[in-house]
Amino acid sequence: MLPTSVAEKEHRRIHRISLSLPIRVEVQVDQTNSWSEITRLSDISSFGAGFVLKRPVKRGRLLQLTMPLPRQLRNYDFLEPQYRIWGLVRRCVPISEKKGDESYALGVAFVGKRPPQSYQENPAKLYDILHREEDGMWMVIEAPAIPDENDLPKIEQRQTRFPIPLSIFVEVIDTNGNTIATENTVTENLSLSGAAIFSTLDLAIGSFLRITCDQYNTTIISVVRGKRTGNDCIPRLHVEFIDRYFPLEGIA
Repeated sequence: MLPTSVAEKEHRRIHRISLSLPIRVEVQVDQTNSWSEITRLSDISSFGAGFVLKRPVKRGRLLQLTMPLPRQLRNYDFLEPQYRIWGLVRRCVPISEKKGDESYALGVAFVGKRPPQSYQENPAKLYDILHREEDGMWMVIEAPAIPDENDLPKIEQRQTRFPIPLSIFVEVIDTNGNTIATENTVTENLSLSGAAIFSTLDLAIGSFLRITCDQYNTTIISVVRGKRTGNDCIPRLHVEFIDRYFPLEGIA
């Protein structure tokens, strides 16, 4: 049972404590697609939490958390059996690189009972921390298109792209995971969490892909986030990796 003195409760509100409670993490990929995972807390405070997931979540993403948190650590809903709160991903680093057994350590900052209105319009939008409110919640703003992340370790940077041409096999998949179109192509550039790929496929933003790179023995589920035609008149797709990072170690 947690201590109840005022000083100790305030200490626990501010400092992370080890508390292995079950937590449900829900990630909205876009307006129609989402995934969730049940895991356990690594540490927790009133203002943030740490836990491990089997999939990566990009830094700057919002996600919803549900857990049976003791009321001493809550900011609202003190009598509800489950505490539901939105968190902003501040770090996501791989802690296991064994194929088929990947896992990622996440650190999130609590931002409140409801997400920003702009999230409702575009769940894929990225955010950044502005400041912490008096009630302990972090105020967020929309992240700039090209944020300055030079002070972050490479593993935590969102936008670092390397001009690496890799041969890949692209499968367009439907909501049941069935392949409905394929293409052999190459990447124009590549990061841990996404890529630009040359493609003649006429796909809508939000389409799901299965991208396989035999050279690095990797298959990654991805979603189309944008498309453009370069000055060379060749169309590109901009994709986000959503179930693991690309194994850049050794090539970048």
